[in-house]
Parts: sequence; structure tokens; C-alpha cells
Amino acid sequence: MDDILTIEGVAADRLASALGTPLIVYSERALEDRLCEFKSSFRHAEFDTQVIYASKAFSCTAMLKLVENAGCGLDVVSGGELAAADNAGFPMDRVVFHGNNKTPDELRLALKLGVGSIIVDNPIELTEVERAAADLGVCAHVIIRVNPGIEADTHKYIITANIDSKFGVSIYERDTVFEMARRAENSRHMRFDGIHIHIGSQIFGIDPYIAAVREISEFVSELEKEVCGVKVLDLGGGFAAAYVDGETPLPVSDVCSQILDECYRQKKALGLSVEKIMIEPGRSVVAEAGTTLYTVGYTKKTANKKYVFVDGGMSDNIRPALYGAKYRCDAANKMNAPRSEKVCVAGKCCESGDIIIEQTLLPKLEPGDLLAVYTTGAYGYSMASNYNRLPLPAVAFVKDGKARCVIKRQPYEDMWRLDADLTVDI
Repeated sequence: MDDILTIEGVAADRLASALGTPLIVYSERALEDRLCEFKSSFRHAEFDTQVIYASKAFSCTAMLKLVENAGCGLDVVSGGELAAADNAGFPMDRVVFHGNNKTPDELRLALKLGVGSIIVDNPIELTEVERAAADLGVCAHVIIRVNPGIEADTHKYIITANIDSKFGVSIYERDTVFEMARRAENSRHMRFDGIHIHIGSQIFGIDPYIAAVREISEFVSELEKEVCGVKVLDLGGGFAAAYVDGETPLPVSDVCSQILDECYRQKKALGLSVEKIMIEPGRSVVAEAGTTLYTVGYTKKTANKKYVFVDGGMSDNIRPALYGAKYRCDAANKMNAPRSEKVCVAGKCCESGDIIIEQTLLPKLEPGDLLAVYTTGAYGYSMASNYNRLPLPAVAFVKDGKARCVIKRQPYEDMWRLDADLTVDI
């Protein structure tokens, strides 16, 4: 057994035998501990605080139950994520609804279900929120997303606050934001709660957060002087996870305390009326808790490479192909074997870009061996596809030596379940 990777006391080969591969395995204890760590760290004597889990990182009923039990809120970005939260029985007053292009139907669903806040992306959406709230006879709590112009040092696809970002209203469009706040504050069908920002993902240092807090605090000060008070400041997420050796995210407790302390300094210095601070961690909650198990198929030597092929790939983890994400791996059934071969780990999809790890050292592998790729808990399953008609993988939670399947492997027939030949009246 010493040669077999174990996750929370459960052997990887037994998991693979019981549930097949590819299989995404989460340490349930790690999920619970990280949610608790954020919840306990993000507290301040001078503010109400709320930790909101960004469900786009990974969502299923079992995960949402963990978030609910931890006392955290939930960030959703589509009607589907909203419906999933409702199906899981998640308290709707702890849900915030994000997105840059919410449809009228999605907004109506959110208001019918009674979500806590709608993060409004632009002036047109604000009009649609007011129209839907008036039609339904409810009052929508709105938070305006402002693009603070602070660029985090990360991949361009996950920077969300540069001047041309598709998200939010630029901080330099001051009059637009002020008018949106004024409209929401004076509407019979909306209540203006505050301002939201988000500067990107995989942020390792504290400086971008401090800079963003200072920038948005100055903006809020002007808004309060000219329009109305701001009760809520939502600082988004972006907290990093460690994917490869040498990546060292700041401790959650340090990040949280420094952010909150800076918020308090700005409140006192500028005389702000902000009462509540919110953050939205996603990746940093689930990424490191997840490991994907693959079964090795063939190997192949070319002029300059040796490939190890596995039974998944970009269909269950698009991140390497999408933005060059890096990962660590082990031969899960040969943990103590010498790493004697330099290989490229590739998936089975018909794309040359279906590479999971470009170069790594592994033991000599044979068909049927198991490969474990670490830190796959965020944006693996949630971005998975049926490309090449590959079924979505199963997902398991493990804890205290026991395993439970929380998402079943997709059967082949599910992939053509929606196929039809229906006459459409035009």
C-alpha cells in the first residue's frame, strides 16, 4: 500500500476501481477547513462581514451544502447556477447574482426567488432590474459593479479590472456610476446597497488589494458627498491557489486581516458610512482540495518527446489549453518508484493543444497505471465539456477513510438525450 496514493485515508486505486476514471476527488475535510478559515478570518470589530463562495469554481448539491453549513453566502452568475442553488435549498437571502449580461428571464427568476443582492453591471441592466422588480411588486437590492482600473499581475484572460474589461462601469466614468446610484436610491422598486469591485484571479500579493481598497474608497467618498451613502463594499475575490512548486499564496488570515484593516483605515480617514465588507473566494476554497485520477493508456516516443496518454484531458480540464495553466502530478500507484522519465502528459481529445502537463518527471508507466493530477478542484468540472462526445467525469468526496460519489459519471445516452426532430412553427 506504500506505493499507492491515499486521499483522506482512501486509496486511489480503490477509488478508481469503484468509480472509474477520469475521477475528480475532493478532500471534504479540506473544503470544510478552508470555508471555516475564510469565515473565521474575515471578521472585524467595526464591520459586518460576509464571505461569499463563488460557485462558478465548482458547484454541486453536496458542495453547496458545505457552503451553507459554513455560514457563507453564494455567488451565482447565471440562471443555471441560480436554479442549482434553489434546488439545493440554499438560503436565497445569502445569494448574490453576478454577470455582465443577465437576461430578463434570469433577473425575474432571481427576484422571484428573493436573492439577497443583484450586482448590476451597467446602466441598461439597472433599467431591466427596475422593470422586473416593478412588474413583480418587489424591491431589488442592487450593488453597482465598478471597474477600479487596478490590474493584477496574472494571465490576461483572468484580469477583470483593466480599462477595457467587459465587467462593470469604469471608475473613470464617474458620472455614469453616480447616476446609476442616484436612480437606484430614488426608485420605489430598488434599494442601492453599495459598490462591488474585482481585480482578477490568482493574486499572490497583498499590494493589489490594498491599492484597490484605497482607490475605491476615494471613489466612494465622492459618491457619498454627491449622491448618497454606501452601506456595502464588495471586494470580489482573486485569492490564489498553489498549483506548482514555488507558488506560495499568502495565508488566508493575513490577507483577510490586512484587507479589513485597510478598509477601516480608509473609513476613518475619509469618513465613509460603509457598514459591511464582502469578499468572494472561489478558486482558493476548492482548487487545492481536488485531485483528478486518470488511467494511463498508451505511451509514444517522437523525435523530441515521450508522451503519456490518459483517458481524459481538455474535456475535463480545459485550463492548460485555455491559458497555459500548470500542474503537478504523481503516478498514483507507483508513489515510491524513481522518476526516471521526462514525459509530456496528454489527453485523448482530437486537439494538438490537449496537453495536461507539458513536461514532468515520472516513473516508467504502463497501460493501466494511475496518474494523479493535483489542485484540480477549481474550474475543472465546472468548465468540462462533451467535446469528442466524452462523458463528464464522476466526482467523489472523501473524508475520514470513507468516500461518497457526489456527481455520477455521465452515461453515453445522456449526450443525445436532447436530440430532436421537431417541426417549429415560424
